[in-house]
Amino acid sequence: MKVKVYTMNSQKRFFFYAILSFFCTLMVDARSITIQQKIDWPQFMSNQDMIWEVLPEYWHESAYLGNGRLGLMIYKEPEKNYIRLETSNCDVHDHREKRDVFGIPRLLTGHFALHPKGKIISGKMRLDLWNAEATTDIITTKGSIHLKAFVHANDMIIVIKATTEGEEKDFQWEWIAAEGNSPRYLFFKNQGKMDKIPQDYPLNPVAEISQENGIHLSTQKLLAGGETVVGWQENKAEKGERILWVNLTHTYPQTNAGETCMKEIKKAKRQGFKKLQSTHRQWWNAYYPASFITLPEIQKENFYWIQMYKLASATRGDRALIDNTGPWLTETPWPNAWWNLNVQLTYWALNASDHLDLAASLENALYNHTDELRLNVPAAYRSNSLGIGVASNLECMSTEIGIPGKGKAQVGLLPWACHNLWLIYRHKMDDNVLRDQLFPLLKGAINYYLHFLEKGEDGKLHLPATYSPEYDIVEDCNFDLALLRWGCQTLLESTKRLNLQEPLIETWQNVLDNLVSYPMDENGLLIGKDMPYAFSHRHYSHLLAIYPLYLLNTEQPGAVDTIEKSLAFWQSKPKALQGYSCTGASSISSAIGKGNDALSYLNKLFGKFLSPTTMYKEAGPVIETPLSGAQCIHDMLIQSWGGKIRIFPAVPDAWKDVAYSGLRTEGAFKVSASRKQGKTEFIHIKSLAGEPCVVMTDISDPVFTGKRDFAIKSSDNGTYQIDLKKGEEIIIYPKDASPDFSISPISHMSQNYFGKKAR
Repeated sequence: MKVKVYTMNSQKRFFFYAILSFFCTLMVDARSITIQQKIDWPQFMSNQDMIWEVLPEYWHESAYLGNGRLGLMIYKEPEKNYIRLETSNCDVHDHREKRDVFGIPRLLTGHFALHPKGKIISGKMRLDLWNAEATTDIITTKGSIHLKAFVHANDMIIVIKATTEGEEKDFQWEWIAAEGNSPRYLFFKNQGKMDKIPQDYPLNPVAEISQENGIHLSTQKLLAGGETVVGWQENKAEKGERILWVNLTHTYPQTNAGETCMKEIKKAKRQGFKKLQSTHRQWWNAYYPASFITLPEIQKENFYWIQMYKLASATRGDRALIDNTGPWLTETPWPNAWWNLNVQLTYWALNASDHLDLAASLENALYNHTDELRLNVPAAYRSNSLGIGVASNLECMSTEIGIPGKGKAQVGLLPWACHNLWLIYRHKMDDNVLRDQLFPLLKGAINYYLHFLEKGEDGKLHLPATYSPEYDIVEDCNFDLALLRWGCQTLLESTKRLNLQEPLIETWQNVLDNLVSYPMDENGLLIGKDMPYAFSHRHYSHLLAIYPLYLLNTEQPGAVDTIEKSLAFWQSKPKALQGYSCTGASSISSAIGKGNDALSYLNKLFGKFLSPTTMYKEAGPVIETPLSGAQCIHDMLIQSWGGKIRIFPAVPDAWKDVAYSGLRTEGAFKVSASRKQGKTEFIHIKSLAGEPCVVMTDISDPVFTGKRDFAIKSSDNGTYQIDLKKGEEIIIYPKDASPDFSISPISHMSQNYFGKKAR
């Protein structure tokens, strides 16, 4: 279709309006319309709370709180008469020489046991998401205990206030220190699988309990140096209230954690419960309104907002990288950060939800530890290459990644993590970060590939055998071909944007021009050269070119057929599929506009894999899959790959009414939109960076309105290019329609879907 250009600020405005009317394609109206948010946030968020009608008894069904460093879980110890309050600190890890899950894992700290005077009869709990506070009511044969707990949003303090009735005023606190060895060691030891534990694994000493100036201290010293100290003090307040103040501090190589621990407790007590609660609530109440989504399914809406709560509990920009458990560590075979999928999925939802301040923890982990990333590649390649192994500590220390052609070399993990960094950049458009941090990091990651590319008899560049997570070793592995192609493409795009004089430009272009095509057969993408997808495979590593890289996409002739066949064949072997197989399939379906399929795949996550609190586990707890489920919802509602903002690109037919406000896209646009009775009511877009604005919408006869007349270019498939400058806003709505231009929650007959319910 020939592109039509309409410039609305010329002296011949009448003439252009006549053309617009004649062609019935679009309208521009230079007047201001305000989008209103009709959201009672405290009430809306209370509808999302998790409610326990009975007391939880396990990690995967407990209440959880955190501040990106400290964590707390609350549940009844199974078959015992006490309430367990499990503590954690993401900084706490071992520092042994061996860079693996036994040498440098996260370490458990321990838990408080609340021993009531009577026998526990029943109880209930509520997790108040708006204020990030948990309330627990415990009914015993001697009375009742009421707890209110929070992990302070800013200060390193856990606060637990108890009020009692009857004889329960004399309940007792007991500290039970955890064994200070790798949770992987504990996991296999308790299963009797000692063959999975290194024979030369020396155990850390037992924690020592002491008291200083009325503060109790549990000190865990480590063989490799450093220590962890848990400190607590209880005081009785007005009306018989009892308040427990808890801090956890880890230092390495110093052994002065006790000093910091006591200082934090004293500072908290000086401020007092009410002031700490107030400043804690202020942070959380400011966090949620950065963006808004309301859905016609209460299950999905509750789920989405719990993930937003979970992300802010698990990380902050200046705190820990989110690993496989976040601040809720337990005995697990996964006590580190896993880079073959887990970290990547964990961080996706922070982009569209406009919580990029939290995503800085991933940026800091990678940008601030390039020295460790260099040590992760074999010594012969450290002069210009960077990498990361499957599992690392929170400072990116891992075992070596292996050499292509020589065993199980997982090369693509750092390039995939760089794609996450690229998405963060694209949603912020900070060219200083691109120039100074992302570009050199991605260059180092791609350089490792370049050492091993070989020209074949077909004249194409080929990769020797690498490992496709978690399938097999294969030449021309689709996982690596996709990441190599994306990396070279992105480096070239970056040099052009930044006007860099880079000697590797010709090399990267040569790779793009001559890299072998993705191995395929009649069922779509293979694992690699001559290796079909033959047995069930939970990972979608061989499909990365489809999602999240979008190297194969709907705008390429024939690509949709390949995508559909690849997805269908992957899902046709269900035996090994897991929760993130559902979320991956959902997002791939959204990528080709199949909203009904996207919802169907997402529903499988809810049907089998999620716990009552939206937690998830495979052998041990892993938290990435539910978080990626939030991204599935984003992918149905808005997409922005390829320089286009796609509004409602894959909304299921069942979702007649949907609305969102303040979602962020690539190019740094803030977008709000409303859909009612299956039709888009209006779209609001604000440009934060002045990047090109191209919008795709199903509004067939749109009006464009703002504070000035805009130049609009229309083309096929409801695509419009708008000359939106930095700081400007535009509203799009159907001609002859009269929307109320407001965003408000969808009313639900029921709410509070999650939490443990009475049967």
